[in-house]
Parts: sequence; C-alpha cells; structure tokens
Amino acid sequence: MSSGKKVIRVGVVGLGNMGSSHANLLREGRVKGACLASVSDVCNAAMEGFADVPQFRDPDQLIRSGEVDAVLIATPHFSHTQIGMAALARGLHVLVEKPIGVHKNDCAKLIAAHKGGKKQVFAAMFNQRTDPYYQKIRDLVQGGELGEIQRINWIITNWFRSDAYYASSGWRATWRGEGGGVLLNQCPHNLDLLQWIFGMPKSVRAFCRFGRHHDIEVEDDVTAYMEFPGGATGVFITTTGEAPGTNRLEVTAERGKLIYENDRLSFTRNEIETTRFSRTTTACFSTPPVWDITIPVSGHGPQHLGILQNFADAILDGAPLLAPAAEGIRSVELANAMLYSTFTEKTIALPLDGNAYERQLKKLIAQSKPRKKKRTVAAAANSSKSFK
Repeated sequence: MSSGKKVIRVGVVGLGNMGSSHANLLREGRVKGACLASVSDVCNAAMEGFADVPQFRDPDQLIRSGEVDAVLIATPHFSHTQIGMAALARGLHVLVEKPIGVHKNDCAKLIAAHKGGKKQVFAAMFNQRTDPYYQKIRDLVQGGELGEIQRINWIITNWFRSDAYYASSGWRATWRGEGGGVLLNQCPHNLDLLQWIFGMPKSVRAFCRFGRHHDIEVEDDVTAYMEFPGGATGVFITTTGEAPGTNRLEVTAERGKLIYENDRLSFTRNEIETTRFSRTTTACFSTPPVWDITIPVSGHGPQHLGILQNFADAILDGAPLLAPAAEGIRSVELANAMLYSTFTEKTIALPLDGNAYERQLKKLIAQSKPRKKKRTVAAAANSSKSFK
C-alpha cells in the first residue's frame, strides 16, 4: 500500500474480551491501512486502557461523531442489529462480531440496511474462514475432488466452559441476555463453516438440552440431524460440558473419506468410486482398494487479524471479502432451526419461518431471569461487557 493512501479510522464498540483485542490490534498498527480512532462501551472502566482516543458511553455518539470511517461491533448479541443499522445508515463501513444477530428476522433487518453496495463494506468476524485446514476442505468439497457427498459428521465438543464462566455476568447464558447458549455463542463459527463448505441443509431435526451440564436456562448440549438437497445427511454434535472435548470433522463421499482431527487432514481415497465398485464387483465382501493420503496443511492462518486486514483491504482496494456479513444469516438460521426443532419436537424445513421462531424466542425472553453474578479472580480482570 502506498503512503499516499487513506488510513481507515475505525471505532470499536464494545470492549469486552474480543472488542478490546480487536482495538489493540488496530492501535498497535498491525492492520495495514487502518487505525484505532475511537472506542465506546457502557462501562467506563472498560475504556480506561484507551485514553489515547475519543471515548463514548453511547455508541450512537461514536457513530455520529465524525471521528470514524468504519465501526467494529463487539457488543452483546442483541445489540448488533440496532448498532449495525445505525452505522450503516450513517454511511460507515461495518464489521460485526459473530453472530450478526440473535434470530433470522433481526439478521434480515441488518442486511437490508446495507445499501452501499461495493462502496460501503459490510463484513462479519468469521475468522475461522482464514484457517488453511477449512479452506482446503472447502476446496476439495466444492472442487469435486471427493465426488458426491454422502455423509457429514462433525463432533465439536471442545468448547468446554466452567460454572465460573457462566457466573461471571448476569446476562450470560440467558434468553434475554444472549438469546441462546452454545449455538449462539461458541458455535456460530462452526455453523458458518458447515454451510460455507457444504451449503445449507434442506431440513433439520435437533435435540437440544437446556442446562444439562450447568445451572443455566439455555442450551449447552446439542445433537442435530440434517438432510441436504443432494441427498447427503449430516450429524452435528456440540456441548460446553464435556472434557476432554473433540473436534472431528468426517466427510464420507463416493471417492473416499476425509477426516480432519488434531491438526491432521487425511483422505482415504477409493481407487474406484463406491457406487461403481458396488455395481461392478463380483465379490460379496470386498471393498474398493484405497490410497491413504495425508494432505499437507500447516498453521491456522491469521484468524481475527486476517479478517481485520481483509476488511481494510476491501475498503481501500476493493478486495473481495472473506466473510461478507450477508452470509452471517445462514449460521443464525441453522442455530434457530435446531432450537425450534427441539421446542416443537419436529423436523424443521429450511428456509426457516423467521416469524415463527421470533415468536417462540419472545416467549422465552418473557420468562428469562438474570443470573446471579459471582465475581471471580478471572472475571474481575475482564470488562462486564465481555461475552465471548
């Protein structure tokens, strides 16, 4: 980037665990072409470490201040829609933390507010899209290397959280405060990757358990079955209550089986596609001969810094976005569908009826109660606005 180019002035709204991390990356000059220009948080203590830039208790004041060209939203989930719409209406570029909204209808409202086309950049913080492992899996699936997909199994149970984590804030793990549990807080990344790699399923039947492992009112244990338009099926399992956890993605296809686990990507490749072998062999118990392949991948990419840099590059140079915010509605829709399937005890066809789910969520919010907050040594070091 030439020295004559504009530097994007970024305002960070919400200085919890993730917001403060993003703000520090900007302040330290690690995002080329962007700088930290202002911060906002309802908690004065959260802004004490950022005395070198203008501070605002009200995010709308930051948005209208003229101090920023772009806004990074890292507040609790429910406020993403309102703050994002206000920033977009002001003509600012927007980068929003996951999930982009709590339910499908809110996501749709936020996306509809983006009318700036290519001139107004609107992105989401899906940092796992920068991971070379998931990029390679996507390339193999979408490039047809695996052939027709038959089954997808993803066990993602290494999201363990302690009781102290849930007790650190009164709004945490409540319908009113977060709008959900593991599906809305920890797993938006995995649900985003699921649809990014394989596309959206056509139906979901899920079994969510609420407060199975912790004294909370939202889901902390999920098993979901999915059916995809091409005939493939999938199982998605997650929880915050198991240790040690597992992160294993297994893809079975006509040309073999792909497994990603423990930073190893392996492909057991059939020399003859499964269906063709089955229909042509004269043997009763044989299976196709295979090649055992380890696919070389290393590291996990630039993660959050990569999304921040891509955001700046999109504004300054028109670079294509790695994670357009408009795609963020899909992971939210999957989470909503899994919850709604559990509440109704039915298979949910997609696209999800956003109005029906919003009505269900409002009933849960009406009965929701704030948790009794317990200060711990770990929690005391963090802002009350932290939520990841």
